[in-house]
Amino acid sequence: MSGPGEFELIREYFASRIQAGEPGSGAARSVELGIGDDCALLNPPAGKMLATSVDTLVADVHFPADADPYKIASRALRVNLSDLAAMNATPLWFTLALTLPENSAEWLEPFARGLADTARQHGITLVGGDTTKGPLSITIQVTGTCERPLRRDGAGAGDHIFVSGPLGAATAALPIVTGKEPVSNEQRQQADAAYYFPEPQFEIAHLIGDYASAALDISDGLLGDLGHICEASDLGAELTTEQVPVAALVETMLRKQGEEDMPTRALETALTGGDDYQLCFTVPEQHLQAVFDTGAAHGLPITAIGRMTAEKGIRLLRSGSPWQPEHTGYRHF
Repeated sequence: MSGPGEFELIREYFASRIQAGEPGSGAARSVELGIGDDCALLNPPAGKMLATSVDTLVADVHFPADADPYKIASRALRVNLSDLAAMNATPLWFTLALTLPENSAEWLEPFARGLADTARQHGITLVGGDTTKGPLSITIQVTGTCERPLRRDGAGAGDHIFVSGPLGAATAALPIVTGKEPVSNEQRQQADAAYYFPEPQFEIAHLIGDYASAALDISDGLLGDLGHICEASDLGAELTTEQVPVAALVETMLRKQGEEDMPTRALETALTGGDDYQLCFTVPEQHLQAVFDTGAAHGLPITAIGRMTAEKGIRLLRSGSPWQPEHTGYRHF
């Protein structure tokens, strides 16, 4: 898209709609000049670091091309916000680069509404972007501020490994969201919540920010992403598989599909399935009780699943014996 069509699209669907936060809020005060000029002019808060991340979602790779545009928009922004949560950052601004096969009001209206609702919920404001014609893809860059960033390279040998919630639901949801598996309305709602509306874990990140030594969000599977913490921290890990929390939807779908070895398949899904966007974080021994107390006080579903080790590699113990799943996580290429 070029010429007036592009500018009219931006003005009608995005510039006037996707403004997060009340006037006078942190996000609103930080924008000197938003959409409509060659660049946005932004005022970074004094004394804080900026955290920024960008992701591209491609139709029929990261979401079904024929999915509800409202859901697509929600997923696109939420998975980017999850990166800010993993760094213990507070959202401020985002930009959107949108490639569309056609300029369709029927598609753009719910997409813009989904983006606006998600932005408003998380206090982040759209400050710029681009539109062009081509196969459907969505690139979003998010920026926030942080004072106590949670990095991948801070773990120490002996640190306890936690996850912020049950795992595997998004993988279990795939046959449902792609229309390959007929399910009940309740199961479809569970699948949509897991796949299209993952909750960025800002609350947990903020609450454990003073105690955690390293963290990331689980986008490519627990084993694959924990491997990033191991590599960055020059360590290994040992997990007790009985402690890994498995999402209820995993067992529901395996049972529906007649899986014979339910415990093994459910565990494999929880360990290797992507798109959960829960946090994986490490906690030194001296802060362990504080983290448990914080979790209990706030009703957080955090679970300790293992320890970081000086010996490289990730080792899994199942019923006290070494065990390895067939796959270790999602690979982009």
